[in-house]
Amino acid sequence: MDPEHEQTAAEFLDGQVLIAMPGMEDPRFAKSLVFICAHSDDGAMGLIVNKLVGDLVWEDLFKKIEIPIGSVNAPRPIQFGGPVETERGFVLHSSDYHAEGATLKVDEETSMTATIEILQDIAMARGPDQALLMLGYAGWAPGQLESELQMNGWLLCEPDASLIFGDNQDAKWDLAMSKLGIDPALLGSGGRA
Repeated sequence: MDPEHEQTAAEFLDGQVLIAMPGMEDPRFAKSLVFICAHSDDGAMGLIVNKLVGDLVWEDLFKKIEIPIGSVNAPRPIQFGGPVETERGFVLHSSDYHAEGATLKVDEETSMTATIEILQDIAMARGPDQALLMLGYAGWAPGQLESELQMNGWLLCEPDASLIFGDNQDAKWDLAMSKLGIDPALLGSGGRA
């Protein structure tokens, strides 16, 4: 495949879910699902949707950055979005919420916003219907993700609400594999074909 064709194909990964193969060598990505928010000739950016940041919940962060908590009720966990800029927050959310000049519309169902205003809106029940608050992100240099895909480090899957916004973090990886009709036990621990 010529490089020009490869770069054009890369644009189609926006809004896709990467499923880490069982042999993923980087422990930060073991059994991870990564929702790709942006993918271009310049590289890729995504958010891990099935790992938590310890026991932190939204209210902890809201108190730390002094956002009054209005309608936030049940404790909602904070996600580990990835190993890059782990102090930086991102909200992956349903596309019913949009902040002009601040929201990246990834696909028809999902958007991402990284401003304090979305947190304020969520605290006052003016935010999106579905949302994940994440610290950090996953990033790839130009051509790096394509190389990892060619080396069978990841599988691709179409997203759905249960994979992205579902509550059972431990079951999401298995759910994604079954969505593809794959039994992880058949892949072996090496994960390389």
